[in-house]
Amino acid sequence: MVQALDRATEFRFTEDDFQWLRLVANKHSGIVLADAKRNMIYSRLTKRLRQLNLSSFSEYRQLLDGSDSREFGEFINAITTNLTSFFREQHHFDHLAEQTIPELVMQPRRERRIRVWSAGCSTGEEPYSIAMVLEKGLSKYPGWSYDILATDLDTQVLQRAAAGIYTEDRGSNLDGAILKRWFQRGQGCHSGRIRVKPELQRYIRFQQLNLVQPWKVDGPFDVLFCRNVVIYFDKATQQKLFDKFADVLAPGAALHIGHSETLHQVSDRFRLAGKTTYRKLG
Repeated sequence: MVQALDRATEFRFTEDDFQWLRLVANKHSGIVLADAKRNMIYSRLTKRLRQLNLSSFSEYRQLLDGSDSREFGEFINAITTNLTSFFREQHHFDHLAEQTIPELVMQPRRERRIRVWSAGCSTGEEPYSIAMVLEKGLSKYPGWSYDILATDLDTQVLQRAAAGIYTEDRGSNLDGAILKRWFQRGQGCHSGRIRVKPELQRYIRFQQLNLVQPWKVDGPFDVLFCRNVVIYFDKATQQKLFDKFADVLAPGAALHIGHSETLHQVSDRFRLAGKTTYRKLG
């Protein structure tokens, strides 16, 4: 007989419940939930049980096991963490400005356009930071343009990203000139908020995408940001994912990954080109 986990709980949460939830999360999203995540999973999912007026995790499991795909999205939203900021890991944006842009504009190309994919874009600070760098960098090269594909599994953060509205503290690390150029300050009831100007949003397309499920993304891309995403995946899933990434990247394309991530024993289709920065071989 499965015993309830030893804690004072509002809802009975058994070992069987936890193992079922972690299996479903891994099967459908590639996320690996460690044993240490039990309390976090319980805490976050009890909010969903209350919102849905459910009385047990057994009922919630039945809901996830049914045909309601919307709730699976809410489930993933609840168990994932979205931590980001503008120009997080600044060295990647320096590499984009100082190396990638100058190299690309010197190449003979069919289109004078740079294509970037922000995979795991969260609430949008990453793709907007990329756009600011490209706007400044390409201003020196008339006729050049760019587009950015920004994807995430979490539908809630994608909505926030597409809106481009943030509290003022989210932009506290930005230079005053950048804030003035690319953001509007809220007035009246919107005081204390900043909004990305439409001209910075025009070349960014936000799209929901599950990286470990079958997907079709039209390449080739010149730059890929996939940072602090694969830390949730096991090694086999990482290997498959970076192989698929390589398939949609142009030869020599820049790949930026998170500070705690590596391609060592994950992929041999890239070479190290800087701090957590790689180039596609070929």
